[in-house]
Amino acid sequence: METKIVEEIWPTELGGAPYGLSVVAVSAVIFYILSLFTQVLTPSGLGKKTSWKWKNISISFVHSVLSGTWACICFYVKPEMAEDLISTYDTFAHTLIAVSVGYFIYDMWDMFVNQRTRQSYELMGHHIVIIVCFTIAIVTRIYVGYATVALLIEINSIFLHLRQLMLICGISKNNSFYRFNSVVNLGTFIVFRISVMAWMSRWMLINKDFIPLVFYSLGSIGLAVMTVMNIILFYRLLQSDFIHKKDKCKQEE
Repeated sequence: METKIVEEIWPTELGGAPYGLSVVAVSAVIFYILSLFTQVLTPSGLGKKTSWKWKNISISFVHSVLSGTWACICFYVKPEMAEDLISTYDTFAHTLIAVSVGYFIYDMWDMFVNQRTRQSYELMGHHIVIIVCFTIAIVTRIYVGYATVALLIEINSIFLHLRQLMLICGISKNNSFYRFNSVVNLGTFIVFRISVMAWMSRWMLINKDFIPLVFYSLGSIGLAVMTVMNIILFYRLLQSDFIHKKDKCKQEE
């Protein structure tokens, strides 16, 4: 009986660097310019801190809509990428990953300059892990499919950021549109965050023999960081939009 030898898949060249890193730089600049335009749309009457928060979340919302939609299109245009998340390469998906890294670099810089709080440092740590993992895909042109799967999480971020923008604008949690968004936010959180991350973790375990230890370690750290942050976020959402609301309704009765 023959024993099947499984070999780790290492990058053979760094051909993605010139194009990919150029897109990263251009993307970071574009998101910065977009933030300047966003300031004009800031609702009147907001304080300095809240105005910055509006601008920052608005840019995050734009990135979520762009990257979440783009990631779905990538798998529609290149379905074979879903069958081989390591070796299958697609320029459209490669560009998406580079654009997202540009956004994360811009967002990290924006928080470091304007909002050095504990929560901001936690997000900056999250961004650093994502930037490192995505840069590997950008430079080596492998794991492009896996990185694209990770960006499906941004579909939930659309509703998450929309919720934050509504709260900044003073929209009541009893507002029908806010309630609708809360339900969709919770549903997409389960489907596009919890389920996608669980699937990504399972995929890594199944394919660990093909993944070099250094990449496996980085991926595991990234998933661990994101899992912890998402558990905390999910609990806060339940407390804020559902549990506390029920308690308040009982008190009013």
